[in-house]
Amino acid sequence: MNLVLLEPSNFIAETRARLQGRALQHIREVHRANTGDTLRVGVVNGRIGRGTIESIHSDAVEMSIKLDTDPPSPLPLRLILALPRPKVLNRTIAAAASMGIREIDLINAWRVEKAYWESPKLSEENLREQSILGLEQAGDTVLPTIRLHKLFTPFVREQLPPTLEGKRALLAHPYASEEMPRQVRDSIVLAVGPEGGFIDREVETFREMGFSEVRLGPRILRVETALAALVGRLF
Repeated sequence: MNLVLLEPSNFIAETRARLQGRALQHIREVHRANTGDTLRVGVVNGRIGRGTIESIHSDAVEMSIKLDTDPPSPLPLRLILALPRPKVLNRTIAAAASMGIREIDLINAWRVEKAYWESPKLSEENLREQSILGLEQAGDTVLPTIRLHKLFTPFVREQLPPTLEGKRALLAHPYASEEMPRQVRDSIVLAVGPEGGFIDREVETFREMGFSEVRLGPRILRVETALAALVGRLF
């Protein structure tokens, strides 16, 4: 936790906050902070600054808060991601949030098992928690917008096209012939398939919507590894 992320509900006065639970545990056990220590803090979807510990006990910590810095700029990237396996989903959402991806569309695909959509890891509460873990790691405060799309074709053919204007649409596909571009300055819409990639029919649908197929190299990577490699290459 490189940033102690506060909820608006933590504030007991304009410049004073009270924390319990996981945040308190981290401050006590990881930071090993004491009264008078100052930690980097931020408010969810708000500014960043410093929090000075006024009191710390077994059940709560109270801090005086000074917020004076805007959060980091987001990546100019919208991520369209075939729903990963539930155990991979948490890591992927946290990683995406830590990299500054502010828009994430989780979509269906032929290689996505139907059971994935029933996972409790898709709950709003869990997706928010994983996003917060990523933000705390990166020193950011702005939660990504995460949308769920259980039907592939209506999303790609009907909902997605109006949002593509003025953006470069790329489909990361392990069997593409073109290499992923480097140091792109455009706003990007990036589609990433399941491990093994989208099937031919899905690739064709993206192509018809204006997506260009690109690849990182000859290796097929795990989703969270591929995402980090793709973002590193693009920006």
